[in-house]
Amino acid sequence: MRQPYDSVVAYITKDGSEIRELMHPAVHGNQNQSLAEATVAPGAKTQLHQHLQTEELYHITSGQGLMTLGDTRFEVYPGDTICIKPGTPHCIENTGKEPLVLLCCCSPAYSHEDTILDV
Repeated sequence: MRQPYDSVVAYITKDGSEIRELMHPAVHGNQNQSLAEATVAPGAKTQLHQHLQTEELYHITSGQGLMTLGDTRFEVYPGDTICIKPGTPHCIENTGKEPLVLLCCCSPAYSHEDTILDV
């Protein structure tokens, strides 16, 4: 199946990032994972959150930021990939002057119900 990029409408997710669901079972019929593009504006930060069941992979495609992963914080740049295990509190902050853009792969697929804020 094919999903043209320009037909995907962006929305704001629970953690405050702008998301484009590039492929999601609820829309496209794939089964075990979702793929989204997230954009974090310069100076913005997603809300600290965790997913109880979902494992996430973040792949930074442009911009720069500061990743919080549990008790660890580290800088991220284009080409970096981060694995976020289920139950790990995390957020990402754009520390640059350009939008921070990342691909986010979730397995099982992303759901608002699995996103826990205020951790």
